[in-house]
Parts: sequence; structure tokens; C-alpha cells
Amino acid sequence: MRRKRLVSWGVNLFLTLGSLISLFPIYMAVLNSFKSDGEMFRSFIALPQSISFANYVEAFTRLNMLSSSLNSATVSILGILGILFCASLAGYKLSRTPGRLSGFLFVLFIASMLVPFHSIMIPLTRMAKLLHASGSIYGLSLIYIGLGVNMAVFLYHGFVKSIPRELEEAAYMDGCGEVKMYFKIIFPLLLPITVTIAILDFLWIWNDFLLPLIMITDTSQYTLILSTNVLFGEYNKEWALILASLVLTAIPVLVIYAFFQRYIMEGITEGAVKG
Repeated sequence: MRRKRLVSWGVNLFLTLGSLISLFPIYMAVLNSFKSDGEMFRSFIALPQSISFANYVEAFTRLNMLSSSLNSATVSILGILGILFCASLAGYKLSRTPGRLSGFLFVLFIASMLVPFHSIMIPLTRMAKLLHASGSIYGLSLIYIGLGVNMAVFLYHGFVKSIPRELEEAAYMDGCGEVKMYFKIIFPLLLPITVTIAILDFLWIWNDFLLPLIMITDTSQYTLILSTNVLFGEYNKEWALILASLVLTAIPVLVIYAFFQRYIMEGITEGAVKG
């Protein structure tokens, strides 16, 4: 019993230290976002002399927060809807159609997850220009669908195996077509993994910086994360203002993750293990 308690205390201490190390940068960012640049450089870890929201007000204006948030929301929603639609159909069909071709296609989806984005960045940019998909948030959404469908297929493929085939057989016997059967019976049963994929892809698309940077050239179509780049000048960097803008951009992600954290863990576990 003493040994188990020591192990438990050691694990708890390790997790506590890890949590503090992870939260410390967030704490420092929030703390210094209320300071001026001069006050921040004098003492980075000291408390602000007075609480001022001037940096947040200026960041809201400089980033064109409403327009940028709308662009980020548009890209995220379109990308997520496309990923869910394509991946759910592909994952279901590959899972319910055993054979060499299905196995080969599924392996291709899994193998594509191992390809780093930087290795396909230049070919992707050229292909986007040929398809007239660059410079537009709608073209950017299409690219996100292509990049995000592989992981979603993997999760859907494993989750579909937990659904009894008898449900589909009963639907066929009642005269239900395959398409109607899928959307009326199968897809509602995929809700847990669908919510998980939607949240994970939202966190990814909303926080992504590199892909919008190489695809979007019109400042009016900048996403929220990309808009923070305007604060980085060649000879001047307003760090207090930058920290305030980063805190503003992180708030939607933190809120959504806090509310749906349970669904993320449950969906990933079920989708990966049940397969």
C-alpha cells in the first residue's frame, strides 16, 4: 500500500508540474497583454501597475476582428462540413466493403497522414493556382477538406465497425434504399465520432497560420490568425499588442474545447479501438 501511495503521489506531482509548465506561457501572455511595451520590457514577470484594456481595444480595431472572425468561421464551417460529408461516406463504404481494393484505399488514406505538409506545400500551391482555388477563402476551405479527410476516414472506419449489420439488413428488407438507409439510420449513429472530428478539425483550421499565409493574398479575406501577422513589422514589433491579439484569437478555441473536451476523448477512443 505504501508503494502504491508513493507511485500515486509521484504521478500526481509529475502531472501537476506538467500542467504548470504548460499553463505558464498562457499566464505570461495574459499578464503582459495588460501592459505597455515599456512596462513589459522593464519586468516581464511583474504584475501590471494598472489593469488597462487599451491593447485589446486597439487589437480589436487593428485586426479588423469582426471581418477576420467571419472569414475564419466561414473557412472552418465549410471545411468541416466537407470533411464530415466525404469522410463519413468513404469510411462507411470502406468498412462495409471488404476486399483488396477497399484495403488498399484505406491504407492510402492512412499513409497520407504520414506525409508532412511542408513536403507538399509547393505542389499544393501550384495546383491551387491551376484550379483557381488560391486567393479565396472558399478555395482555402476546399484544400482543408482534402487535407483533413484522411484522419476523419480513419476514425469513421473504426467507428462504423461497432454498428451492427443487422440494422442495415432490416432496413433493406423494409425496402429502404442504400442512400436513404445511410442518412436515416447509419449517420445518426455516427454522432459521437462526428462531433469529435468536427471539434478537432475546428481547432486545427481556426488555429492554422501557414496554409492561409501561402493561399490568401487579399487582406480583406485574412483569417483571424493570419491577421495577427500585420502586427509584425520589419523594424518594429508591438509585443504587448501582439499578446493581446493572440489572447483574443484563442478565446473561441478555449471555450469550445472546454465545453466539448469529453466528446473529443470519447470519440477518439471509440473510433480507434473499436476498429
